[in-house]
Amino acid sequence: MNYNDEYYYTIIRKNIKKIRKSKNLTQQQLADLTDLSREYICDIENESRCKHFTIAILGRLSKALEIPITDFFNDQN
Repeated sequence: MNYNDEYYYTIIRKNIKKIRKSKNLTQQQLADLTDLSREYICDIENESRCKHFTIAILGRLSKALEIPITDFFNDQN
């Protein structure tokens, strides 16, 4: 099955939010750990804002959350 870009962005967004919450981090705390703004983190997590992000941003997020970058791609519907 072929998936479009938005499919992957949606999975990644959901995983970022789920993992952040599982580590009891606020958006501000994650922003501080990644040197991003809280608004940017909010935009990434919010599907309706359709914020696209780079692999470099995912790298920063995975490092801050102390997880392998591949965890963001897990589709656990």
